[in-house]
Amino acid sequence: MSDDDARAPLLPYEWPGSYVLGDEEVAAVSDVLRARSLFRFYGHDLQHYADRFEAAYRLRLGRRHCLAVNSGTSALAIAMGMLDVGPGDEVLVPGYLWVSCLAAVVRAGAIPRLVDIDDTFTMDPDDLARKITARTKAVLVVHMSGATGHLDRIVAVARERGVPIVEDVAQANGGTFRGEPLGSFGDVAIFSFQYNKAITAGEGGLVACDDTALYRRAFALHDLGYPRDDDGRLDTDDASAQGWGMGARMSEPTAAVLTVQETKLDALVERLRALHARLAGGLASLSSATLRATADPAGGNGSFVIVTWPDAASCREIVARTRRAGVRPGPDGLNNVAFEDWGLHLYHHNVGLVEKRGTSTRGYPWTDPANAFARGYAYGRGSLPRADDLFARSSLLAVPPSLTEDQADTVVEAFAEAARSLGSA
Repeated sequence: MSDDDARAPLLPYEWPGSYVLGDEEVAAVSDVLRARSLFRFYGHDLQHYADRFEAAYRLRLGRRHCLAVNSGTSALAIAMGMLDVGPGDEVLVPGYLWVSCLAAVVRAGAIPRLVDIDDTFTMDPDDLARKITARTKAVLVVHMSGATGHLDRIVAVARERGVPIVEDVAQANGGTFRGEPLGSFGDVAIFSFQYNKAITAGEGGLVACDDTALYRRAFALHDLGYPRDDDGRLDTDDASAQGWGMGARMSEPTAAVLTVQETKLDALVERLRALHARLAGGLASLSSATLRATADPAGGNGSFVIVTWPDAASCREIVARTRRAGVRPGPDGLNNVAFEDWGLHLYHHNVGLVEKRGTSTRGYPWTDPANAFARGYAYGRGSLPRADDLFARSSLLAVPPSLTEDQADTVVEAFAEAARSLGSA
């Protein structure tokens, strides 16, 4: 039976920030349009929304510097440039991530090296300790699916070896670790405000750091290769900050939406956490279900529930049965899926990585003599045994903030019924 033959979709679409878009965002964008000042550095009547947004995140994160950019993907690329990542370097990345993390490393001319995950579905600090070397230029910590792993241990390993951390908070915006905001732990932190994220303007990103020299480098990289002076002019005098930049500036209409959305983030996360607790609590009562481990039950942003089942066949069947029972969104969303259907989030689904396809037909950076050390690195299925096992047996449920408590209970009952029908409730 296909989904078309099943009950009507039970789940609202999963795009969290879209549910809190309202008249306030419309008014803010109208401010920008009426002022005819869509570019942040000059215009008829600057509204300074990008400045306001950066200030809000400096306060939120307790960081000295925040830079608004046009996407999380750009933020990752800028982070690599800030830390001077290039040929001869490797960056350690977890096996559960997003393709943009890999692209940032490869496009910098460096080599991604895979680190296994543990049952938090984030980087395993023990495997990190085994794999960090003198060639490791950075550790990319990714708070996947709304929660951290053992962040304290990961930070300790990196600090002991003198390796900087890039903290990817794209999927965990508004989350915390032991009371401190995510995005406050890395030497550099990045955020995404793409449509799937907790707050959104459709696109957008942010880079955060405390080091002023790194910030000026980031500014140059996001804006044509030069920082700007106090008058908004390109500053060609600071050679230490100059780089080959790109046009990754955040526009004022985007910043206007995000300045309003940021004020709604805490309430949105509170709602997501409450729904996550209800869903996870119900699913935890099933003897066949193992909930994702957490290093900080009070942290994270509550945006995803991950469940591991006894074996791959059970996982597939439970997902199929619950989807037929209506635990799915409409035709445009992607929710209640087996991990093996979770696309480019799984390391071995990234064909360009597995086949070591470069940024040109010549295979760079893997063909660069400076990267000969990585000739034996493999990226195919089987490279990360723990990740492979978890991916095969796990399913993922995004938490829509508009889900009602009754709907959440119906979702839990659908999973319980599916498990009972397989004799494993």
